[in-house]
Amino acid sequence: MKDSSHKRVMLAEKVRELIIEMVHYSLELPSVNYSEYISKNLCTSYTLISKSFSKTNGMTIEQFIIVQKIERVKKLLSINDLSLSEIAWKLGYSSTAHLSAQFKRVTGITPSVFRKDNNIY
Repeated sequence: MKDSSHKRVMLAEKVRELIIEMVHYSLELPSVNYSEYISKNLCTSYTLISKSFSKTNGMTIEQFIIVQKIERVKKLLSINDLSLSEIAWKLGYSSTAHLSAQFKRVTGITPSVFRKDNNIY
């Protein structure tokens, strides 16, 4: 593996870890936009970060964040008594409708169908 290729892969991995930490383990998502948050945390220009990530992962950082947020929504729908509007607020969605539309686009089902299918009583 070339040195530049290795650096690109390492940078992309740091981005993945940072996003997973941010989405799944932070109590609150950052108040600044994601590109600023990622760039500041990695002390690297967002353009370089974005190109490295896309080339390595075959998807944009934004797409990866959406996938991670939907995974978090699934987890919260499965284990919590939070309403969908509380989940939307917790994950920084502008509205419940936006969350629902994004959830359906990624998973193919609505959050309410997911919750009903995954709650075992």
